[in-house]
Amino acid sequence: MKEQIARDLLSIKAVFFRPQEPFTWASGIKSPVYCDNRLILTAPEVRDRVEQDIADTVRREFPNAEVLMGTSTAGIAHAAIAGHILGLPMGYVRGSAKDHGRNNRIEGKLEPGQKVVVIEDLISTGGSVIDVVDAIREAGGEVLGIVSIFTYGMKKGLERLEAAHVRNVSLCDFDTMAQQAADCGYIAASDVQKLLAFRDNPSDESWISQ
Repeated sequence: MKEQIARDLLSIKAVFFRPQEPFTWASGIKSPVYCDNRLILTAPEVRDRVEQDIADTVRREFPNAEVLMGTSTAGIAHAAIAGHILGLPMGYVRGSAKDHGRNNRIEGKLEPGQKVVVIEDLISTGGSVIDVVDAIREAGGEVLGIVSIFTYGMKKGLERLEAAHVRNVSLCDFDTMAQQAADCGYIAASDVQKLLAFRDNPSDESWISQ
């Protein structure tokens, strides 16, 4: 599954590698990769495969799931489609509570004690998805785990997930993506080590000159 998803995302340029001319993140970190999984939604064949894999992963890894909760905004559509496949209710968690109406942070019905799987498109340092997990727990939901489309596997993200006592299962990871990018000719084989050096320590830019 990981190799197929990697090839799919590369083919629609949802994940784009540029090790020779790094992108700059909002934090100022230089990155050899740009990821925009929203493009999955406009590629029906890839979308069908991704959503089915999300549903299959929920069914296999979290068989007791009672509701899916998407992260706002990128995880919402994926949670909705996977929820439809599974016949499960879904909702989503806002980045912050609304400042009008009922001041909801969680949209959709969530009963105390319900078993929840969070659907996320991308995990890097893990901060935003952990915030969602915390919001669900504060509302009384039991978070069984996270299903994400792509994860960088950065140390900071892994440590945050462990500290929050939540398990993430990803359809594809950075290592697989880097290797598939090389195998399919998107990058040179010699660039793989640069990418993994970035993954290991994003704040250390020495990989750029390697």
